[in-house]
Amino acid sequence: MKKQRKHYTPEEKVAILRRHLLDTEPVSKLCDEIGLKRTVLYRWQKEFFENGAAAFDPEEANGPDRGLRPAMVREDRDQRRAVYRVAQHHRQQVLRLAGTLRQGERA
Repeated sequence: MKKQRKHYTPEEKVAILRRHLLDTEPVSKLCDEIGLKRTVLYRWQKEFFENGAAAFDPEEANGPDRGLRPAMVREDRDQRRAVYRVAQHHRQQVLRLAGTLRQGERA
């Protein structure tokens, strides 16, 4: 009998990506702990950077903030800000790493 796949919520996906990107937890350790295939995590990361929060939110198909109560709009705005901060932090890490590699190559 086939094992059923776990379906992760958008919040769970962001939390897992945050552990990898901000807490710099190795992909192998994270995937082994959660029971997730590495290719799935890398696909989430790609979607995250290509689409931001909309990658995991099916409600975005109807347009941002459409038909949401004010409290939900605020929560959505806060989540978007958090996603932006995570993306900025990742970008800074990539640029810092690229600078380190370039300096090492010149030596």
